[in-house]
Amino acid sequence: MKFGKTVKNTAAAALILLGSSSVTTAGDARDYINIVGSSTVYPFSTVVAEQFGKTSSFKTPKIESTGTGGGFKLFCAGVGVNHPDISNASRRIKKSECEACTENGVNEILEVKIGYDGIVLANSKKAPVLKATRKELFLALAKEIPDPSGGEKLIANPYNTWKQINPALPDTKIEVLGPPPTSGTRDAFVELVMEHGAESFPWIKALKKSDEKKFKSVAHPVREDGAYIEAGENDNLIVQKLEANPNALGIFGFSFLDQNSDKIQGSEIEGKIPTFEAIADGSYSVSRPLYFYVKKAHLDKIPGIREYLEEFSSEKAWGPEGYLSDKGLIPMPDPERKQFQEDVKTVKSLDPGQLK
Repeated sequence: MKFGKTVKNTAAAALILLGSSSVTTAGDARDYINIVGSSTVYPFSTVVAEQFGKTSSFKTPKIESTGTGGGFKLFCAGVGVNHPDISNASRRIKKSECEACTENGVNEILEVKIGYDGIVLANSKKAPVLKATRKELFLALAKEIPDPSGGEKLIANPYNTWKQINPALPDTKIEVLGPPPTSGTRDAFVELVMEHGAESFPWIKALKKSDEKKFKSVAHPVREDGAYIEAGENDNLIVQKLEANPNALGIFGFSFLDQNSDKIQGSEIEGKIPTFEAIADGSYSVSRPLYFYVKKAHLDKIPGIREYLEEFSSEKAWGPEGYLSDKGLIPMPDPERKQFQEDVKTVKSLDPGQLK
């Protein structure tokens, strides 16, 4: 009798183990798309995901705003259901990031440019519009600047107010809320504003050709004395702080400015206010392309990826009259859009040799 009970209990335990094993196996599958990356691309991909979830038989994708750099770390960590399928980016993937992907078995990647966005410096509508040049912005935010007394040497940034840089600028404290180093917006601001401002000094510009590493060590570092405040990846938080402090400025993408135009306004940079039209025609100089990247190994493993790509690359989404332009995305010119639509259809692999 005792033996019979033991056999029964053993059999029951075996069945429980077998059942839990099958649950684990089923749990290894994923029936939704997992997307990470840029906070700038996040609102665009969210709109597409919602539309996709409503109009298809697939689940609405899960999207996390991790920043461009953070997104690539997650994306490149490996292949399989425990890793993201798509990474949004507000800059192009770097060669070093692509190499990290390859090291972890992520060998084939589809690159999709989705359109353009402007980098804006914005403040509260309670204050006047700031009118500045990229040279003045570099002098306001760089950790070290060329000695104002002359010569080819750098000194710790001495400027506390905008007026000290240029008498025509406001006599207010320099206080700029911006993204952290993991952000593609930060990368774009450094490249499009800080580097350009640094190049206004001939001896620093010459460094770019003779010693690029030295040039970047001059042009890229931002102040750490309180004039530049890292505000994380939460643009909503920056807007709240700008409303509370009208003398402060914030750095983010044009699309976010567009969505909050009742509260904040874009600064005029080199005579141009950031508008949809000025970014589209190239007259507003501080603009950049936006992307997302797809693991080709996941295309036929995770349901809905191909269909999501088709929705995103459709004219009704990213075309001139598409629903993404209503959210502030600047559409690509027709030939460029058609090229990326073709790349999506053929699932063209990214050539790592093109990367920097």
